[in-house]
This record gives sequence, C-alpha cells and structure tokens, in this order.
Amino acid sequence: MIELKARVSDHEFLRNKLSTLGAEHVGVFQQSDFYFKVPEGRLKLREVKDYSTAELIYYERENVVGPKRDDAFILRVQEPKELKKILKKILTPLIVIEKVREIYRYQGTQIHLDTVKKLGKFIEFERQTADEPKRIKKDRLILEKLIEKLEIDRSNLVALSYSDLLQT
Repeated sequence: MIELKARVSDHEFLRNKLSTLGAEHVGVFQQSDFYFKVPEGRLKLREVKDYSTAELIYYERENVVGPKRDDAFILRVQEPKELKKILKKILTPLIVIEKVREIYRYQGTQIHLDTVKKLGKFIEFERQTADEPKRIKKDRLILEKLIEKLEIDRSNLVALSYSDLLQT
C-alpha cells in the first residue's frame, strides 16, 4: 500500500472538492486505536463504535513526508474485548488514538478525513499497490496529483503516525 497524510484546517472545503470530483462517500466512523509496544513496526487494535468486531493491525511504514510504502497485515477479530485483555497482559500499551474518520473512495484511492482528539484535522490517502517498482512509482504519482486536485499545501504533509505525533 502507498499512503500519504497531511494536516488540514477545513474538511468542508475538502468535502466539496471530493464531491466535485465524484468521489464516493462511504461513511463516518468513530474509531479507537489501541497501540502496543512491539520490537518493530506498529501494532494496534482498532475498535469502531457500534461494531461488534475489531481489527488487529500490524504495519511497517517509512516515516517520510509524501507518499510512502506501508506494509500492513490486518486480522478481523470477533471478540475484541477478550483480545484487548490478552494484549494488555502480554504487551505494553503505548497510547490510545481516538478519531472520527469520514471515508471516501476515488479512482482506487481511499481518502480519510480524520478529526483526531488532541491533534486536529487531517486528510489521509491509502492506495493498494503491487510490489513492483513501476507500479509503486505510478501509484505515488497518482497520490501526488490528488494532492494538487484537492489543493493540499505540501508544507502540511506529515511523516509520522498519529500515535507518534501524540507521543512527541
């Protein structure tokens, strides 16, 4: 996957831009990400309000500004409360990130308008890509063009995850 994140001030402006482009509005979700200390990468349990399942997500990602590779493994969990208890017993909890995520889809890219507690407003792009240099380059270019279409100020691009931003 290729992803990109930027700090923004106005989600309404972006909603209007996405509507003009013909992006599909998927929905709005209240998410809590419970991060745990692991030797490499990041591990989080994501719970979504009003959903009985959760996702255990492990990912490794470059901490660079702009489009970056993100290798993620996602496991859907049927009993999140039990898993959270187990994880808290065997791993060190790091931080909880609470956010409201509005999701859109546009030409193969998933777009998130995130309002993150204690951090503010962000936009995030995620695009599935093949593990081939030509394809990765092409998908990075697609995200670069999307930055321009949505008039995102490049100086607002963010290299770190929300958990890293809150811990610094």
